[in-house]
Amino acid sequence: MTFEEILKELKNKIYKPVYFLYGEEPYFIDIISNYISKNVLTEAEKSFNQTILYGKDVKVEDIDNAARRFPMMANHQVIIVKEAQNVKNIEKLVYYTENPLNSTILVINYKYSKPEKRSKLYKALEKNSVLFESKKIYENQIPAWINKYLSDKNFTIEPVASNLLAEFLGTDLAKIANELEKLQITLPQGTKINAEHIEKNIGISKDYNNFELQNAIKDKDILKANRIINHFAANPKDNPMVLTITALFFFFSKVLAFHYLADKSKNNVASVLKVNPYFVKDYEVTARNYSRNKIADIISVLSEYDMKSKGLGSNSSHGDLLKELIFKIMH
Repeated sequence: MTFEEILKELKNKIYKPVYFLYGEEPYFIDIISNYISKNVLTEAEKSFNQTILYGKDVKVEDIDNAARRFPMMANHQVIIVKEAQNVKNIEKLVYYTENPLNSTILVINYKYSKPEKRSKLYKALEKNSVLFESKKIYENQIPAWINKYLSDKNFTIEPVASNLLAEFLGTDLAKIANELEKLQITLPQGTKINAEHIEKNIGISKDYNNFELQNAIKDKDILKANRIINHFAANPKDNPMVLTITALFFFFSKVLAFHYLADKSKNNVASVLKVNPYFVKDYEVTARNYSRNKIADIISVLSEYDMKSKGLGSNSSHGDLLKELIFKIMH
């Protein structure tokens, strides 16, 4: 089942006896687990019928015994096992999952790991439980995830603003969701969120960020690029050099790929490069201003300065290294 399908069933009070939630992305696991914790039982029912266990503190036998109890003055009991990846010999849970009680809702949070698909436990879970893999969201998927998250809350967001958030916050979905909640609190529903909203409510500068630096380089706007780099040099903690180099590396790698595309139509470029069609024009402009050979040189220079930023072959400050790097890119 998908994340959306699981939540839809839960909201319709359709419950399964076992939820085995696993994978690299903790955000989706926490959302499902927290929804069950908060909504299945009433506050009065929770005192006798809701149990939270932690993997490092319990044995499989403890989970099994708890799950086999019957609820008291309620239709269900809820047992949530957090950090289940730390439960020793968890495969022994197969004896319960082969024949679980319908009155128990057992939630297993098995983060950052995967069960062995050939094991008896996995096969039993496939038959008798909701088995959900929470997959990591890749960097290029974050803007689309932000769009979907806000759309579900009756907001929209400009492409520049969603990319600004993605560039600044990375791939930590819990962190992104927390920042988006700030926007929902301060802005009326139906708002189309822009870069100004992001700066005012979250504190991410709309003028001094890697996205704007990328635009300055794209347009060969040396004055703007230097202004941004000077700001970065003066505020190194807020603008780590490693993130700047990474952002530029991915951008110029896509520009190089663009150079070699036979079909440069907007839809094909967006599909191949995995970018929002809105930004295809940025790659067109950059490709006009920087030849294939120059792009290859830039990627080489970025690799060189990545090493220097880590103290290999240079004792210069990150601010000075950034200034050297941008000069070499744009000249």
